[in-house]
Amino acid sequence: MTPPSHGGGHAFESHRAHLYQKLQMPVAEFEEERRNMVRLLRSYGAASERVLRAMEKVPRHLFVPEHLQDKAYADYPLPIGEGQTISAPHMVAKMCDLLDLKKGEKVLEVGAGSGYHAAVIAELVGETGHVFTIERIRTLAETARHNLERAGYKNVTVIVGDGTLGYPPAAPYDKVCVTCAAPDVPPPLLEQLKTGGKMVIPIGKYAYEQQLYLVEKKNGVLVHRKCSVVFVPLIGEYGFPEA
Repeated sequence: MTPPSHGGGHAFESHRAHLYQKLQMPVAEFEEERRNMVRLLRSYGAASERVLRAMEKVPRHLFVPEHLQDKAYADYPLPIGEGQTISAPHMVAKMCDLLDLKKGEKVLEVGAGSGYHAAVIAELVGETGHVFTIERIRTLAETARHNLERAGYKNVTVIVGDGTLGYPPAAPYDKVCVTCAAPDVPPPLLEQLKTGGKMVIPIGKYAYEQQLYLVEKKNGVLVHRKCSVVFVPLIGEYGFPEA
């Protein structure tokens, strides 16, 4: 799939503002909540200032079901349908921080969900970067695509498919972000990661045993365990079987 063409930063922001106006979204009423969310994350050192500034730009309320918008900026996961969730803000911040995302990088995300995490990554890689995000559940992929579009993100491509297989047409990737818990690192994802690249991935079957890992592909493969986490399972050929 060919990524959409990129415009300048000013055009990007203008497009987003135009969409908000067109959709008549109550942006103002959420701005203070978003700032408070970022203040909270900053208070306990959830991530670097660069990541927090990116999160302050992303309208999280556009990525949750309408009936949960009043809880959009609370620091806990929320259901988004199909048995899936949008991760808590602190976890999105931590994963982005571990990846050390740079302007212009190409990123593969496994598990698009509602599109929020991809939006934060898109802010960090900028107009010269691109995010390819894979979602196995078609209805969620369509929702993520819609959410990203109305929020004004043009540097994200949403793909329907088995995320454990990666997305070879756009490989190799500078960074890989896996947002579901896998039994182990799927070989295709490691193969599609550039030498010198980084991957964040939760590993473990049960909630009480899941750990977040940072995988670095340099001089072999270096794996660093970071913290205990709770994620929905990664389903696919190199993931867990569908229940």
